[in-house]
Amino acid sequence: MKRIALLTSGGDAPGMNAAIRAVVRTGVARGFEVFGIRNGFAGLIGGDLFRLGPRDVGGIIERGGTILGTSRCEDLKTAMGQSVALQRLQASAIDGLIVIGGNGSQRGSLVLSQRGIRVVGIASTIDNDLFGAEPSIGATTALDTALEAIDRLRVTASSHKRAFIVEVMGRNSGYLALMAGIAGGAEAIVLPEEPLEPEALAAEIRRSYERGKSHAIVVVAEGASYNAEGCARYFGEHAERLGFELRVTRLGHIQRGGAPGTFDRLIATRLGAAASEHLQTQGGGVLLGFMRGAVEATTLAEVAASAKVFDASLYRLARTLAE
Repeated sequence: MKRIALLTSGGDAPGMNAAIRAVVRTGVARGFEVFGIRNGFAGLIGGDLFRLGPRDVGGIIERGGTILGTSRCEDLKTAMGQSVALQRLQASAIDGLIVIGGNGSQRGSLVLSQRGIRVVGIASTIDNDLFGAEPSIGATTALDTALEAIDRLRVTASSHKRAFIVEVMGRNSGYLALMAGIAGGAEAIVLPEEPLEPEALAAEIRRSYERGKSHAIVVVAEGASYNAEGCARYFGEHAERLGFELRVTRLGHIQRGGAPGTFDRLIATRLGAAASEHLQTQGGGVLLGFMRGAVEATTLAEVAASAKVFDASLYRLARTLAE
């Protein structure tokens, strides 16, 4: 192998730049020419490749987001888009591709791998819903950001004797909401994996009030059947059922921004270094994720066909601790 390329795809995540830096510097150390691709698979289809050297990735390990840019690419789902992507890689004599991203991105990796390209995926998504990674790049920093917001809201909630509904990101995964709820001492947590109707949530908040609590924090996952907007609409019509005055806060994309924390920088660096090594020594067709304290490889086919198992015991723990 002589030339490798890398791209970031899907939602940005704190730590992507640390992974880019590691891929470039370890790749060059292995004798590769390394090329960056701007704006994900859309940039690949558009032929937006450029040479990257060690100095080009200096001073980025502490930066959030991705210096390569990212996007979600519908064209890669088509036969025409896939053919063009292959042609771009072949025209630039690229021997291997590294894709940093989450579920949708790694499905794109699988498609290209099945069409003969050596592809290694790096697990990166704040949702932490990608099979083969625990946690994925960005998840711990996003969790810390959500927790800081919850801690601040609790101060106001206590001062004014209010209930706050805090919506966190995560798409259809309740990981961020569950972990933030446990770490933030939430009185209730609403998840896609554990549906909770507004009437049942109202009962939980009311019981907190009756137990003498001066406030309540409810953490809601954006993918829950009743998210923050749905809960606010319901309780706007039934405010008397709570015992507390209610406020709603949606954290939104603030969870993605900012500098990556120590853990995300470390796992991103290890995964980036492992990706260039894997391409050289073992080929492609795998996702690299951090599992049980080490870098592990899972076939892209298995990643695409599998779903991460929800840990119901942690949800039960959260309910016990809320008493």
